[in-house]
Amino acid sequence: MGRAWKGFLKSGIILLFLSPFVYIFYHIDFLEFQKTPTPPFTNISVSSDPGSNQNSCAFRWLSPKEIHEENILLDSIAWPNTPSVPAPVSLEGTSNAARSKCVILPRPGGGSWLVGDQLEVMIKMFDFKGHPKNHGGDFFLTRLHNQALQAGVAGQVVDHLNGTYSAVFFLPWEGKSEVEVTLVHPSEAIPFLQSFSGERPNGVDYYSTFQSGSLTDTTLCNVCLPSTQQPQCNYTDLNTGELWFCYKPQNLSCDTRIKHFHKIRKPIKAEEDILFKTGVTMNVRIPSSGPAHVTVFPKKKGQLAARSNKDIPGPAGYYYKGLWSSLSGTTVQRFSNASAISQCLKNKVVLMYGDSTVRQWLEFLSEELTDLQVYNLHTTSRFGPFVALDHVNNIYVTFRSHGLPIRIGISPVTELHYVANELNGIAGGKNTIVVIGVWAHLTSFPIKVYIRRIMSIRKAVVRLLARAPDTRIIIRTANLKHSPTPILAQLSGDWPSLQRDKILRTMFKGMNVYFVDAWEMTLAHYLQHDLHPQRPIIKNMIDVVLSYICPSK
Repeated sequence: MGRAWKGFLKSGIILLFLSPFVYIFYHIDFLEFQKTPTPPFTNISVSSDPGSNQNSCAFRWLSPKEIHEENILLDSIAWPNTPSVPAPVSLEGTSNAARSKCVILPRPGGGSWLVGDQLEVMIKMFDFKGHPKNHGGDFFLTRLHNQALQAGVAGQVVDHLNGTYSAVFFLPWEGKSEVEVTLVHPSEAIPFLQSFSGERPNGVDYYSTFQSGSLTDTTLCNVCLPSTQQPQCNYTDLNTGELWFCYKPQNLSCDTRIKHFHKIRKPIKAEEDILFKTGVTMNVRIPSSGPAHVTVFPKKKGQLAARSNKDIPGPAGYYYKGLWSSLSGTTVQRFSNASAISQCLKNKVVLMYGDSTVRQWLEFLSEELTDLQVYNLHTTSRFGPFVALDHVNNIYVTFRSHGLPIRIGISPVTELHYVANELNGIAGGKNTIVVIGVWAHLTSFPIKVYIRRIMSIRKAVVRLLARAPDTRIIIRTANLKHSPTPILAQLSGDWPSLQRDKILRTMFKGMNVYFVDAWEMTLAHYLQHDLHPQRPIIKNMIDVVLSYICPSK
């Protein structure tokens, strides 16, 4: 008994000694730091000016394997180097869409164009002085379309790095079709886009409101903050490692934080706006040298398709008569009425996580299905979370906004849940569908922040599929949007969206997940690009989603 008692006493002393450290571990969210801890939470000193972008932040710690993957990902999205634009900014050497030309090349092997052929368009760029460009780096969007048929397909662009480009199109339908080539950004604008969110977030300031009794204060927050004499609150998530800090309010503790909101800030100087002027240097159509259209004939038995470049990947799909058809092997079915949709979703649990472009899918379902009742669990109508129930068909649908950073009005911090943490709480199974769409709110952040976010989500997806392999995971990619002003193009335009879209696809490639290619579904459609695609596009997206859930037999 004496030996046992001594052992018990010894254990008690050790536990008493460790208890403060246990408390600290479980309450690290609310500790106040003058400087953040050593890696993985290192915060490099930066300028005290919140708008400065001269110094860098540290990012969440990665393993050697993850660092290797990150380097490969960064190489995969590397943009061609272009000569720097001298100050003050001038248009003289800038790519000029109005002076440039595109031309449809003859069909390889001659003869008429046939369904299934590959059409190539050559693009030659000139600057504002009329001189031919001798380097690449321009950013284009290309499509082939027939508006009368409501038909469209995206083109693939090849940069030859000498001022010329190829746009390659698959010809999926017969009849007359028009080629459309649009210069979104000249090469001279790309370095500015790269610098806006190069090493630290830029263009958007995030704030938190702190409140206790009658005391209220608001402070600046972000994944990293300039080092000042003001202490910082560390809200780093212990499960995912996602960083978030706020300056500590003077008379309130860190655990009194209740609200999150943001303000947009112009990220560049006014004289640089000329590189982002719609109709001059941004979103300008390239004129055609010769006919801008082709007539495609049906392919007869035994005729082979003509290919100008076999290394160019084909499109994800195309529109014909307003309906999207996939070219990736999945047959897209038409769920044309509420009964068909309900029958597919019967006895299903659909869990949606992401931004407002994912929320659109819930809104569409609630409009189509009269028995699907949506409940907003909080007063912030756009933020959610939302729960939708159809008791008759036993359908359960939820939407939750992804965690920080997010730009949806004023949000309660209690609802800022990271997607990876949510996925860790899902049992999964053959009747569970998980939808993920995370991209639009991270375009003003360094690409390394986005890579780390997708890494944490991917890990959670791997764990979910390991415990419940029958779970359907559906990934929504980025979509094109209309960015008519310099600030919109810089903060959340198509170029930063494209970079994140490529990262997203690469990181989930080869996994047991399903993609809804929102990028090509917006590019190929005749409707104007919008951050929130219009209803005809959403309807086609839902058809793709439901085709994954209820594949044709």
